[in-house]
Amino acid sequence: MRKRRWLAAGLGVLISVIFLRIAFLNLELAAVWEEIQKAQTGWLLLGAVVYFGAVSLISWRWQFLLRAVRFVPLTRLIPLVAIGYMGNNVYPFRTGEILRIALLRRNHQVPLAQATTTVIVERVFDGLVMLTFIVVSLQFIPIESEQVNMVATIATPIFLAALGVFFALAARPDTLRRLREMVSRFLPEKLRKPFSSLVEGVLSGLEGLRSPVDLAGAVVASFLSWGVEASVYWLVSFAFDLQVGYPVMLLVVGVVNLAGLLPASPGQIGVFEFFVGVVLAAVGIQDERARAFALVVHVVIWLPVTVAGFIFLIRQGLGWSAITGAEAFERQAARGA
Repeated sequence: MRKRRWLAAGLGVLISVIFLRIAFLNLELAAVWEEIQKAQTGWLLLGAVVYFGAVSLISWRWQFLLRAVRFVPLTRLIPLVAIGYMGNNVYPFRTGEILRIALLRRNHQVPLAQATTTVIVERVFDGLVMLTFIVVSLQFIPIESEQVNMVATIATPIFLAALGVFFALAARPDTLRRLREMVSRFLPEKLRKPFSSLVEGVLSGLEGLRSPVDLAGAVVASFLSWGVEASVYWLVSFAFDLQVGYPVMLLVVGVVNLAGLLPASPGQIGVFEFFVGVVLAAVGIQDERARAFALVVHVVIWLPVTVAGFIFLIRQGLGWSAITGAEAFERQAARGA
């Protein structure tokens, strides 16, 4: 299993290298560097500050999804979300998600199955927000791009199907319970109780979808958080004098994040730069400037939250070993360690 995981991680790195190569193929790297040097630092700093607003709103959404399980103050969730971003940015295997789930269990006694379910629901909400951004932005900027259409075509059925499954299970929990009973008949005696507990944990984690208030709050927070993140991209665009509207940045955010379905190295290196460049080229931005923007905005949304996440991790009494051994740490948290 460990060998397969590292093979998958190696595939992700290879894909990142390929996309990075394609993104900068036939470009004058000196011209890209010159565009980066001309960027106005003030806009970049403002974008980095605003990005933490998006992190706070993402944490607020998680709070809505968790409320049916346990109320956790926002001030306690924001550090965990920052740690999650940091882990995903620096290490493969979605380590950040494992860390924040384990810390939620350790610090607030939220069972792992419930916490994991809410995180999966978050990813589905993210996908639907990205699809909405693409559809809405294309009403204002009619462009033809094979890559944009491909991303939307692949992602749409995946996220719609996942959302349908989650809402069906949330609305009719007895359906999953009946399925659990059928499966349990074929399981060894010692596995039946853990399997039953896992199913109940998943159903408990979906409780937030049954509450109109919590569901509405999660949806609103999803759109607000990603809208603020699109604002970060827009602010950075002023540093490069791109002279593009906010809908263009909604499209960039939508395409780039749906492209996250592709396996890649931590932080989406290569894939990010390629798809940002594709969208900006489609609206008429010169290639070198588009790639310079892609590199810099990637740093703006990657570096500050990664540093903050590592600081929060240290304040939790943990260090780099918690990142590289996230699964072991999760098992300790599950045992109440």
